[in-house]
Amino acid sequence: MSEKEHKKTIKEISPIDIYKSLPKTNCGECQEANCMAFATRVVNGELTIDNCPPLINNTKYRVAYEKLLRLMAPPVKTITVGTGDRAIKIGGKYVLYRHEFTYHNPTPIAIDVADDLTKDERDARVKMISSFDYTYIGRNLRLDAIAIRSTLHDPDAFASTVKDVAYQTDLPFILCTYDPAIMAAGLAPVKERRPLLYAATRDNWKEMAELALQYHCPLVVSAPHDIALLRSLVKTLVEYGVSDLVLDPGTSVDPNLAATIQDFSRIRRSVFQQNDELLGYPLLGTPITAWLSPEISPDVLRWKEACIASMLISRYADMLIMHSLEGWVLLPQMIWRFNIYTDPRKPVAVEAGVRIMGSPDRRSPVLITTNYALTFFTVESDIKSANIDCYLIIADTGGNSVESAVAGRLLTAGTIANALQEFNVADLVDHRHLIIPGLAARLSGETEEASGWHVIVGPKDSSGIAELLKTRWPPKDAPANTSGV
Repeated sequence: MSEKEHKKTIKEISPIDIYKSLPKTNCGECQEANCMAFATRVVNGELTIDNCPPLINNTKYRVAYEKLLRLMAPPVKTITVGTGDRAIKIGGKYVLYRHEFTYHNPTPIAIDVADDLTKDERDARVKMISSFDYTYIGRNLRLDAIAIRSTLHDPDAFASTVKDVAYQTDLPFILCTYDPAIMAAGLAPVKERRPLLYAATRDNWKEMAELALQYHCPLVVSAPHDIALLRSLVKTLVEYGVSDLVLDPGTSVDPNLAATIQDFSRIRRSVFQQNDELLGYPLLGTPITAWLSPEISPDVLRWKEACIASMLISRYADMLIMHSLEGWVLLPQMIWRFNIYTDPRKPVAVEAGVRIMGSPDRRSPVLITTNYALTFFTVESDIKSANIDCYLIIADTGGNSVESAVAGRLLTAGTIANALQEFNVADLVDHRHLIIPGLAARLSGETEEASGWHVIVGPKDSSGIAELLKTRWPPKDAPANTSGV
């Protein structure tokens, strides 16, 4: 592969570039119609070249596979922390700005556990970290890793803590100490679990590099607010043989917050605008440093930590280490992360169809909404909280909300009529009354003509569904029995 080809960005790669190195057998093992369709989805970030079984299983395609690996390698390298189902991937960025292409590998959040905690305190903290779970528009938001910190500076205490935590959870670990002897002691109980080692500095880089090579673990390189030194350390470690690196540019809250954001931004711009390969590694942010502030109020410290975490997620941090476990600190980070790491070309959608809410019978109301995930889960939540038994039709509007779908002609009288017919809604109830969203009120007349159903215009906000049904259901002309006759 030529140097020019190697330096192509994802925006410059065409499906033809991928197709040239594919087997071109159109075998269908990738579940696509042909190799060109597969190549198109790879360029769009929907598939990877590893989704082509012949390419990775047949040795005669080895050269082509390696060529594609180089071609598709992101400017920010992907690093794996942990093993098994809970392993996390960090980095792997193809572009500087999200609107250019999808961001991959959402920023994992690790919560610290210090080795100076009592066993009861440690167990309770590990349990909280492992069980933290919040459902947001149908997705489970969870914490991703545990950062075990050596605060007693005792190899035995650190090793004991690591062993105890490892027994309780399968989450990936970050082992945090600048002392190579303590790091070696902590690594021993979890050497097979590929923890992230924090951190190599100008003073200990060689000893930390030896541990990273010996145990095949990724290594953090730390040079707070000194990008030149950080770059120099990376060069030294790469020449020494360590390839899986994570960069810690330093995270300061007081008084150098601006410098922190500038450093993260400068590093990313160096990679994407100046092709600086030595800085093309994932970035680690440590909002936990807010707790080093002289502020004495815990709530103020949590607020500072939350603010810096949000900023770092926005400004290219590929992984965070935090301390707070309060929901009001963590949930904004998780939701913000979720929104940033969705594909900007594809709205978050749910599958179209009919959802049975509660225990409806043949006299129960029929409602319709769009398949935009936030709309659906909001409507679903309001229906469930009001204990309403009904049928909810999910119309395919390309993942657009009601108002956008109506304005864009994605939700029309025709699509509503088609949904009623496609999902055989008439077979579920004896009446022919359909409740449409208030934001689609202007479709009511056309919908009655197109579908033959009577339309009831619902509230603009789904929180009003319960009150609507109290006053307008059942309709006066609805059947009074459930026999189906």
